[in-house]
Amino acid sequence: MKVAAIQLQPVIGDVNANLAACEKLANEAAGRGAKWIILPEFFTTGMAFDERLIKTALPEDGPGLTLLKSLSKRHNAIVGGSFLCRDDDGQVRNAFFLASPQGILGRHDKDLPTMWENCYYVGGKDDGTIKVSDMTVGSALCWEFMRSQTARRFLGKVDMVVGGSCWWSVPEWLPKSVTSNWETENSRTALESVSSFATFVGTPVVHASHCGTIECDMPWMPLKYRGYYEAGAMIVDADGNVLSIRKREEGPGIVTAEVVPGRIGPKNEIPKQFWLHKRGPLPAFAWMYQRWHGKRWYAKNMAGNQHTLPPKQTISG
Repeated sequence: MKVAAIQLQPVIGDVNANLAACEKLANEAAGRGAKWIILPEFFTTGMAFDERLIKTALPEDGPGLTLLKSLSKRHNAIVGGSFLCRDDDGQVRNAFFLASPQGILGRHDKDLPTMWENCYYVGGKDDGTIKVSDMTVGSALCWEFMRSQTARRFLGKVDMVVGGSCWWSVPEWLPKSVTSNWETENSRTALESVSSFATFVGTPVVHASHCGTIECDMPWMPLKYRGYYEAGAMIVDADGNVLSIRKREEGPGIVTAEVVPGRIGPKNEIPKQFWLHKRGPLPAFAWMYQRWHGKRWYAKNMAGNQHTLPPKQTISG
């Protein structure tokens, strides 16, 4: 079947602008014959340490889900993506929804927020599997592709993995010779975490992404973060071969490919350690301290439902 992955250049915190951009790209994907269209993680907002995100958590039945359902009906396709979703309990989660023309097929909440993402949502506990007719798909978001527990959840249970990332670069701080090397490794890991994931579960992967630059404050630090979104939209077969990829330098757009869903069995054994890939010194440090900071920031700024301000509806047709 023909699948598509979207690469979005987001406007941080501007839900309406991002919905319009996603709709345009999804329409293009459908025009190329795609019957599965995957939007990236945080397709309504992008992601950065930016206070503009405080008011962008959407209710489950708000504009984010409305776009997925509208696109699915319009193009008779399966459409998925994740956004900051405020649930009835007042908590915000990074929720991936998969829609068909008949309605919502399922939902997956990302298990562990990454770095400053801890400021904006809490983790989920589901296994990430969604039933679609006679097949089962697994949903994985960004650093879920990095963790062995994700691969174990899917092993022998899914026929395809769908999801996306919002992975940012290592900033060019002094000494640049050091941070440049860190970024080289970080960029390589962002790509390999997706392509190699197929080899651990033995199924195709459809991965959407972001592109463009980011500038924001750093939690508890006097430095500014200036960087860009990593990786790229890509489609990978069950053996880990990249069938189609759009690198970040190519800007927003789509990739399409024909895939054969199924469980051919893994080429590589899932390692016993927590991480499937090395993170590098700065990402490892940020993972620890920003998680500690983010939980407190979330409790102060995001918990409860007083900040939710759903934007106006912009979905056409």
